[in-house]
Amino acid sequence: MKSKNETSTGEVTKETSVKGRIAVSKTFKLYIGGQFPRTESGRYLPVQLIDGTTINTCHASGKDYRNAVVAARSAVNGWSSRSAYNRSQILYRMAEMLEGRKMQLATDLIQSGLSSNQANLELDDTIDRIVYYAGWCDKYTQVFSTVNPVATPHFNFSVPEPMGVVGIVYPSDVGLLSLVSHLMPVLAGANTAVLLLPPEATTWAINFAEVLETSDLPAGVVNVLTGLRSELIAHFASHLDVNAVIGVAGTPSEVRELQSTGAAHILRVVIRSGQLHPPDPYQIMDTQEVKTTWHPVGK
Repeated sequence: MKSKNETSTGEVTKETSVKGRIAVSKTFKLYIGGQFPRTESGRYLPVQLIDGTTINTCHASGKDYRNAVVAARSAVNGWSSRSAYNRSQILYRMAEMLEGRKMQLATDLIQSGLSSNQANLELDDTIDRIVYYAGWCDKYTQVFSTVNPVATPHFNFSVPEPMGVVGIVYPSDVGLLSLVSHLMPVLAGANTAVLLLPPEATTWAINFAEVLETSDLPAGVVNVLTGLRSELIAHFASHLDVNAVIGVAGTPSEVRELQSTGAAHILRVVIRSGQLHPPDPYQIMDTQEVKTTWHPVGK
């Protein structure tokens, strides 16, 4: 017996083949501790792409941030105890992996509003910047360490050391090159990081996290949250197990909140403009502490 939409030859009519089709929107997760969990809050934000399709992005909560800090803290000792040369190898491997996924990332950047030419230039500059900081991993300590003159029979050395866990809060118009420009000095200096990115950056940000996952970077060294800056900025400035926070292109009220709350919790707060500057090793020192050691002169 034929159905009402089936012809005598057994063909299904066009009306049935398209009726009731519901598009399945992709949900982009967070990146915490080397895994891609959903937000514990169960909240999602819809983001419409240039082609009109809609994706769902996780609306991270304060609990997600605390989970990310735990993951970052657990990775500090392992990451900072690696040789500087090995960290350099891992960052270079990151550039290699990004080079191999340029086509996918270019598509993501175009969906976020860039032209094809702009997307490819952004990726080329991003890869070059990763390579730049990979080269500094085993060199910045030589540049910024000193042997200090003293009036007593001692050797006096000052050496930069990583602070630990660093939170980075990005603006709504962040691009891939901007993300890398603020993240790479933190990693080159042997710190771990928790990033807060806007929902608009979700497509390329989470796919960039997949590059990190496959680049030999240990789990927890970089953690990526997507959510509202206005909701989470206070959490970034007040967590007692975070050593430094970098605020990129904040409003005056956000800058004041980061600085005042961070000072109350003994955090180092670094405020940077959204304007991209040429890379330099001094940005590595923004999240370093200088340790001075005295050693007696012996025969």
